Amino acid sequence: MPLNTKNRLRSTFAHRLDLPPPFRLVTLREVGDAFAHATAIAAEHGAGTLVHVGRFDLAEFAVVLEPEEPLRTARRAIYTGICALGDALAASAPPEKAISFDWPDAIRIDGGLVGGARLAWPTAADEDETPAWLVFGAMIRLVAMGEDEPGLRPLAAALDDEGFNDLDGQVLVESFARHLMAAFDTGLEKGFSEVTKKYLSRLARGKAEFGKVNPGEHSNVGRREIDHEGNLLIQHAGTGKFERRSLVGALTIPSWLDPVSGGPRR
Repeated sequence: MPLNTKNRLRSTFAHRLDLPPPFRLVTLREVGDAFAHATAIAAEHGAGTLVHVGRFDLAEFAVVLEPEEPLRTARRAIYTGICALGDALAASAPPEKAISFDWPDAIRIDGGLVGGARLAWPTAADEDETPAWLVFGAMIRLVAMGEDEPGLRPLAAALDDEGFNDLDGQVLVESFARHLMAAFDTGLEKGFSEVTKKYLSRLARGKAEFGKVNPGEHSNVGRREIDHEGNLLIQHAGTGKFERRSLVGALTIPSWLDPVSGGPRR
């Protein structure tokens, strides 16, 4: 799915984003909503449009994609985007920091929730037709503003607390853009299975719901797969049977997003 076919407070607004072609930047003020804005302008502005909100506490951005496949399979772009974001974080992560995913859309650092991604598509799009656009949006908590001490919120995390001292929001978005292009190239050259392999390598074991795991589920989960429509298939070790989790259903309400604060859950 090609795109075209503490010192952080001082540095966040230091320069305009340096994005590679074919990205085109749209910058919003801090009160803006990158995901909503990108969805509103997607049809007019087209693929490669990247909407960025200038904030120091969150890295918030969204990019417009133009898929070349039916909607029912195009939604797998959520995995490509999350892999790119995971790689961007890993590039600046301190040694031994574990970056993991909760299916399908949340991102954790050493088990603490830092944010996640979401996906939008035209409301009237037919499952068997190629949608005019998709929007991949993401939000990563940089600084824990007005929150309790880290030890009092063990299920949440911020990059500042996790030692990402040289990574601000702008640098993260720039890195994401480059990793996203590389991820799409990998999918085109080697097949989407390469993307899902990378995604599954970072997928947390068991059914993580903001740090809560169903008792005994770690031991019962065997092989995990992602099917051609992006659904998660989990083989239970005891029975050998597969459980299917619907991607389209899971994308309806982002698992990581707090509807009250509008940011990652705490």
